[in-house]
Parts: sequence; structure tokens; C-alpha cells
Amino acid sequence: MEKAKIILDKDYVVGKVDPRLFGSFVEHLGRCVYGGIYEPGHPTADEEGFRGDVLALVKELGVPVVRYPGGNFVSGFRWEDSVGPVAERPARLDLAWCTTEPNAFGMGEFIRWCRKAGAAPMYSINLGTRGVQEAQDVVEYANHPGGTRLSDLRQSHGAKEPYGIKLWCLGNEMDGPWQTGHKTAREYGRLANEAGKVMKWVDPSIELVACGSSSSEMPTFGAWEREVLEECYDTVDYISLHRYYGNPTGDTPGFLARSMDMDAFIKSVAAVCDSVAAQRHSKKKLMLSFDEWNVWYHSNGQDADIKKTQPWGTGLPLLQDVYNFEDALLVGSMLMTLLRNADRVKIACMAQLVNVIAPIMTENGGAAWAQTIFWPFLHASRFGRGTALNALVTSPTYACADYDEVPYVDAAAVLGEDGSLTLFCVNRSLTEDFALETELRAFGALRPVEHIVLHHDDVKAVNTAAAPHEVEPRTVPVTEGPIRLPALSWNVVRFA
Repeated sequence: MEKAKIILDKDYVVGKVDPRLFGSFVEHLGRCVYGGIYEPGHPTADEEGFRGDVLALVKELGVPVVRYPGGNFVSGFRWEDSVGPVAERPARLDLAWCTTEPNAFGMGEFIRWCRKAGAAPMYSINLGTRGVQEAQDVVEYANHPGGTRLSDLRQSHGAKEPYGIKLWCLGNEMDGPWQTGHKTAREYGRLANEAGKVMKWVDPSIELVACGSSSSEMPTFGAWEREVLEECYDTVDYISLHRYYGNPTGDTPGFLARSMDMDAFIKSVAAVCDSVAAQRHSKKKLMLSFDEWNVWYHSNGQDADIKKTQPWGTGLPLLQDVYNFEDALLVGSMLMTLLRNADRVKIACMAQLVNVIAPIMTENGGAAWAQTIFWPFLHASRFGRGTALNALVTSPTYACADYDEVPYVDAAAVLGEDGSLTLFCVNRSLTEDFALETELRAFGALRPVEHIVLHHDDVKAVNTAAAPHEVEPRTVPVTEGPIRLPALSWNVVRFA
């Protein structure tokens, strides 16, 4: 076997892991809502139409926060359409995805679903076609106790107590020309500042996320963050990052190295934030919200055909990527990248939760199952809470199209509040197992007590309704000495 080494110490601290790092995203897109979390008449649906089988899988993931209702969808959305009696809600064209939104599932339904799922809401407002007044109004409706027209309206809709939404996104991907109401950085930054200002006047307890770049490959990246923050730095609490990766050419080594791009993206945005703070002589340190991330490429051709043949439909099977085993390995490395940057990234949302580039898939009227990427997310959410440690890894490297030195062994570590230690590792080698030596300085009598491995001999293996257990983790025997990391594997090693 090849050899690698990792050194961990209690004093090698990155930062406290915010539980919201393991958030997700529900957009009115495809079958994420209709046929995903909401399907009246499904055999497992409750009295509100929420699918019980999906709720069970969401609870298993332990998702602490869910971003909603978009995404590109939100830039043409009118929040008033989604409240009140369902029979009185209007259907609207959604220009973002060329579909029709019936508004059968809206704000109240989402809040009640979140409560059943054990998740906090992260609500996005429309700063594409709307502005300051609508921003004020939606916070008043959702969070004001009562005694005003909009808060009393909420009460008349059956919600006597405020929804208490604490986390708000100021629009979505406003740097993108595809966005309804696309703006320049200065236009958006000023609007975000004015909208955010009145939102905090209505409810000073809320936190705000400004739109950063929709990708590190945008031509405006860097300049966008700087110009936006020069307008709204004092008002907002986070700036967002969005990034997706694909492997259309089948280059597995290059694909598995893409988490290095994610790491560089995070550090670049943090540097811009700190530059603006220095320019303003501000003592405030702005944090990051990586509120869209995942693998996304499998469904692109299918989606183009659906938009041509089924324009303006509802609940269409859009962005239904079927994830394979190598996708799960990159998702594992992306999760470790977030943990290694836990000092600045406080919120992250895997996009999305169900059916749409998601860890959970369903059939209308039928089964729900876990995709391959479900498993590294579950493990990170379950064992990655505590304090992220700086894992010093020594590993052989390889070269690929974008990088000359990619470590075969990618790793992150988290110290739990109970004193336990969890080591996450991906072996990127296609052919070689690795023997990982662990040097646990200052950890005393800690010993490995559990080793979970996700591996499959076929990197293109997938889970389906017919074969939902094709790619699943297994527990392997724990032995003293170096830890064996199989070729192409995701590993979770627990010490206690």
C-alpha cells in the first residue's frame, strides 16, 4: 500500500463549526416542491400533503436550515401570491424555468414543513423585479407580532404567532445576465443596502445575506464582491458564494480535484471582504454563506428537451441528476473543504434537497430513496459538529489538467463537544489503497472505535428506485496502527 500521514492537535484549531454549514435548499423548480417535499394523496402524505418518506430522510440528514423559495425563481416571485387561502392564490408564469407556478405550496406551508423537519427557514426576497417596499412588507408579515395590516393579515391566515424567520437572502445571483432583473454591482449593492436597512428596522434580530458571485468563473468575480460590499458592508452579515462542478469528459482524477477550486474561491472572497473592511476602517469581519453548492451536469441535455416539449408545465422533471459513486467522492471533498474553512463559512446549503440536483429522489406516488451523495452529507452532518481542526496531511500527489500537485489523500477533522474526534478522508487514487498513519498529539488515550467506508468498484454506479442500496456505506473492522483507505473511497474514522 501507499503511505500517508496526518497530524492532529487540539491546539491546531480552524474554528467552531456552525451547524448551519449542513443546510440545504428548496426552490420552486422541477419536482423539488411538487412531487418532492409536497404531494397530497401520496401514501405517506400527512394531513398537509407533506410526504412522510421524504421527511424521514431529511430528518436522517439532520438538515438545520433550508433556503427557500429560490434560486432563480425568486427574482420574479411575488411573496403575496403564496399566502392566504390556497384556492385564492394565483397561478403565475415562472420565467426562470419556463414553468407555471400554482402557489399551492407557499410561505405558511414552508414554515410548517420546516418545523416538522426540524429545520430553520432561510428566506430569499425578490430584488430582481421588486424593491425596498416589498422587502419591508414581507418581514412585517412574517415576523411582526401583530397590530399592523400585514401582521394581522398573517394572523387571519391562521398563524397567530410570528414565523420568526431570522435568516434572509437579499435576492439571488444578481450578477448573472440570466437573472430576471439583473443588475450591475453598484445597482445591486445600493438596493441591497436600502432593502436590508428597512428589514432590520422592522426586525433588528434578523441576519442578512448579500449576493456574491454566482460562480468564481464569472467575468465580474472579485470586482462584484468589492463593489457590492462598498455599498452594503455595514448592513449585511454574510455574502454568498455559489459553485457547481461537473465531469462531462469522464476525467475522474481531474474531477476529484475540483474541491481545490472551491477552497481557492472561499479564500478569495474572504480576502475581498477583508480588503473592504480595511478600506472602511471597519472592525467588523464579514462571514460567508456558501448557499448553493453541488455536482450538476448529468441532466443538462434532458432539461433542454423538456423545456422545448413541455413549456409552462408544473412539477416537470428538471435538473434530476442521477448521481454516481465518483460524485459522492467529490461531494465528500467539498464538505471537507467547508469544514476546513469553518472560521469564515458559517452557512452552506447543498442545492437542492429533493429531486432537483439532490441527495434524495422520489417517484410521484411511489418510493423515495437516497442518492450516492446522501451518504457523505449525512456523515458530515452527523459527525462534523464541534470544532474544526487543522489537519496536517502528508500525502503523495498527482497532476491533472488544472493542478500539478493534488494530494491523493484529502482529509478534515472535527473535535466533538464530548471529546470525541472524527476524521474524514477521501482517497483519490484510482488504483492504490493507502495506509494512513495518525499522530494524535495531546489527545491522550483516544483510540479508533469505528471506521465507515463508502466504496464501489464502478465509479459510475448509481442508486435507483429499483436498486436503492447499490452504493451504500459499510462499517469495517477497526485495528490498531495505520488506517487502510481503499482506492477511491470516502472514509469516516471515529476516535473515542
